[in-house]
Order: sequence, then C-alpha cells, then structure tokens
Amino acid sequence: MFQGTGSDVGKSVIVAGLARAFTDRGLRVRPFKPQNMSNNAAVAVDGGEIGRAQALQARAARVPPSVHMNPVLLKPQSMTGAQLVVQGRVTGQAGAAAYQHMKPGLMPAVLDSHRRLSAEADLVLVEGAGSASEVNLRANDIANMGFARAAEVPVVLIGDIDRGGVIASLVGTQAVLDSADAAMIRGFIVNRFRGDPTLFADGMALIAARTGWEALGLVPHLLDCARLPAEDALALDHAAPRRPGARLRIAVPILPHIANFDDLDPLAAEPAVDLVRVRPGAALPGDADLIILPGSKSTIADLAALRDAGFDTDIAAHIRRGGRVLGLCGGYQMLGRRIADPDGVEGPAGSVAGLGLLDVETELIGEKRLSAVSGRAEGIPFAGYEMHMGRTEGPDRARPFAQLEPGGAEGATSPDGRVTGTYVHGLFTDDRQRSAWLTRLGGPPSELAYEAGVEAALDALARHLEAHLDLDHLLALAR
Repeated sequence: MFQGTGSDVGKSVIVAGLARAFTDRGLRVRPFKPQNMSNNAAVAVDGGEIGRAQALQARAARVPPSVHMNPVLLKPQSMTGAQLVVQGRVTGQAGAAAYQHMKPGLMPAVLDSHRRLSAEADLVLVEGAGSASEVNLRANDIANMGFARAAEVPVVLIGDIDRGGVIASLVGTQAVLDSADAAMIRGFIVNRFRGDPTLFADGMALIAARTGWEALGLVPHLLDCARLPAEDALALDHAAPRRPGARLRIAVPILPHIANFDDLDPLAAEPAVDLVRVRPGAALPGDADLIILPGSKSTIADLAALRDAGFDTDIAAHIRRGGRVLGLCGGYQMLGRRIADPDGVEGPAGSVAGLGLLDVETELIGEKRLSAVSGRAEGIPFAGYEMHMGRTEGPDRARPFAQLEPGGAEGATSPDGRVTGTYVHGLFTDDRQRSAWLTRLGGPPSELAYEAGVEAALDALARHLEAHLDLDHLLALAR
C-alpha cells in the first residue's frame, strides 16, 4: 500500500507507473483504492463508476477498470457534503460529520472488493487517500492505516520534495502515528526531486535514522507525467502557461463543483490551442473562439456561482460577437431554459432558470446513467461515455449533437448552430472528433495522437521508476 504525507504528493502516478512496470514483467496486477474523494470519475466495465485515477491505473495494468478497484467513492456536492458511491453505485448523500460514523459499515464492502481483486491477481497495488498523518480521522478509518491494519498490507510512505518540507513531513508522520500504525510502514519514497540527487543523500539518511524506515528511493521529477490525466482538482491550480501564438483560444469557467475536467486535457495538449481556465474574479476573454461549460457535480449550485461571477454576462457578449458555446453534461443542462430538481437530488427541491441559450429543459432524476457510448457527430465518428443524472428535452433536441450507435439522437443545438450541448464525456479524447472541432473553429487539423501519448507516458513512467526504485525489493516487501 502506498500512502502519502499529504494530497497530491504523487501516489496515483507512482501506483500507475508501478502497475505498468510490474505488468510488463508478466505479473497480473490490479490497482485498488479503498476510498477516494473526487468528481473526476470513470465508467467501469462492470457498469458502475470509480475514480479516474483507478481507471488510469487499470489501463497501466492493461486490464479493464472494475468497480472493485475503488469500492468507496465520495463525489463532493458542497463544502461539507458528498454523494456516496459504493461498489460503483450511488447509495445516497452524506455530510462530512455523518460520514465519519458511516465508515465502519463500509469496511466490509472495501474488504470484499480487495479480496475479489486479490483472488485474480499476483499483485495488488493499493493507494491511500489524503494524508497518513490525519490522526484526527483515524477512528473508523477505511482509507489509510485502518485499511492497512484490517487487510494486513505493508505500507510505503511517499513524500513530495517539490512542495518543500519533505523531511519534516515524513518524520512528522512517524511522530504522530500510533506505534502499531507506524509499524505497518516498511519504507519511504521521496518524489519529484529536481537537481543533483547526491545533494539529498544526507536527507534520505536523516529520515531513515529518525523514523527507522528504509529509504526505498528518490524519484526525480518526470515531465512525461504532464501527459497523464489528472484526478485531483488541485491540478487546475497548476494550469499550463498561456500560448500567445496559438491559432485558437478556448475559455473555460472553473466553477466550484467542476466534474470530469479531464475532458479538457486533450485540448490543453494541442499546440494550436490556448486553453484559458478562468476562475471567478476574472472575466472570460473577449477573443475566445469557443467557451466550454464543463461538467458539474452540483449543476444548480454551479449555475448560481457562474452568475455570481458575471460569467453569464461574458457568455452573452461572446454570443453577440458570433462566438460558439459547448456545454458538456452539467454545462449542457445550464444552457437550457430551466433546471428542475423536484426530488432534491442535488440539494433543496425546486427549479431555477437556466442561461436560455438552448430551448431545452432538464429534470434531475435519481437514476444515474453510466455507459460507454459511440456514434457520429456531423458525420465524424467518436467514442466516449455518459455519466449523469437528469433528462433533457425540448425543441432544440430536434437538432441533436450526435447520433449514438445504438441509442439514436443525443444532445441539442441552437437554430444558428453556435450553441451545442451534449451528455458525452471524453469527446475530445477521440482524435477524429477533436480535429473536427479545431477545423470548425478555424484552426488547423489536429496532428496529436492523444491516447497514444498517454500510453507512451505510462511506458516512460514505468522505465523511470525501474531506474530509480528497486522493484525487486518492493516485491520482497509485499505480503
């Protein structure tokens, strides 16, 4: 099990890299994360949903993603509440305080999923959640030491030197852990090192001496990791620099409950595209060729945030200038005339006016649609997935975005063709569809093979970890 001194220290990426490296050695590898908190999710082959990171790790292990790779998924809907997904299926909502009391009842499902994966694998690589040192949440824990102890899984602790204070974070974790929990840790890894590694040799030795844990490796920063889809919304705070010479500018308002934001990654990778992520407090750029409203875990709340930020005014001005707008999933729902939530699926029951850019209305319903989809949009094939609650109908559905195969008409388009909404995620991951959008906007056709780039990045990451970690020794430490 790989735990971290904090969030975003590289646990997900290291597990993905090791999954590819051990798979390439001929082992049957499965990734596992007992509890995840993320609005970036993926559809599993067995019909449910899991965290996006575990789907990437499954891809690294060259196996289809399963709901058992992430048995508990929390999808935040507010500052203190989240939708609860257990073994791929929505089971309800939980406030932060209430969830702490629910966790003991979830441990049987977590251990069941772990046993299922273990039965079909030579090696299960387990990823912890957040920080191992959150001892205030240790009671009833199912994500870190609580799981490690229950499943008797040895732990490797990861610290991130790039954020500073890595010696203190690793030594401090050992200092605050219960002695029985600390005894589960076999060694540590220092991640994202930049510079001459000999300069940190004394640091590695000091950590080992203070903790009694084995130094398992110093992993240099790897630029190829930027080509891998990010799971944590923290990644949005480290957006790529602007591209002043880009042919196209695409603007995206970043709202509080943004979901499945990896829809944007292929566009960010395009050399001809300047993808501008705009936080509240700034204006959407007036020279944008396209505005994308991304998915949302709380559509009505994010629509209110969009209006509070003045983005609705910016979008209206963009439309008057002849610009195009694309709404993805929750963004599609926002574009309509009204969003109704009669059963309180997202919060208090009621309805609100939408942006009125599409003549459709959405009713949020409790049943979630989770499926892989494929079809054609303007004659161009695509493959993606749907993951949403809600049914959208209205006159503009007569001009669908796409024809699904099977499934028929999907999405809606305004009479002038400049406003489009769709429930399809992963649209721009498909090279054919992304290239068609770029040329439609007046840019050059894409020459980027996005999925091949992800595969190349996973291979590079596996080689990188082979070079800087002793994989044979890691296998010897495994139970």
